[in-house]
Amino acid sequence: MKHVHADWHDECKVTCSCGNTFVIGSTTTELTVDICNKCHPFFTGELRFVDRQGRVDKFLKKMAAAKVDPKAKKAKKSDDGPAQSYQEILRNQQTAIRSASKKPAVQ
Repeated sequence: MKHVHADWHDECKVTCSCGNTFVIGSTTTELTVDICNKCHPFFTGELRFVDRQGRVDKFLKKMAAAKVDPKAKKAKKSDDGPAQSYQEILRNQQTAIRSASKKPAVQ
């Protein structure tokens, strides 16, 4: 069972996207990280969003799209007709399916 574990390097150079570098022990010789203790808001005390995959921007776009005039929203609901429960919607769909299957095929 020799060589089961990865090789350990006592000096692994870690480079952050902010430019900070430091040395740790790791199974690789170099690492690149997005955030470190020099730029993380928890350690710096700054208020900023840390987002690499665009999740914050996506959330802000959804929030902006959700801000609709309340009067326009009520008018839209009234145009759709009376509100139906899920049970009523299912019942209507089942009725439509049954009535479609009972009709004779047109040739």
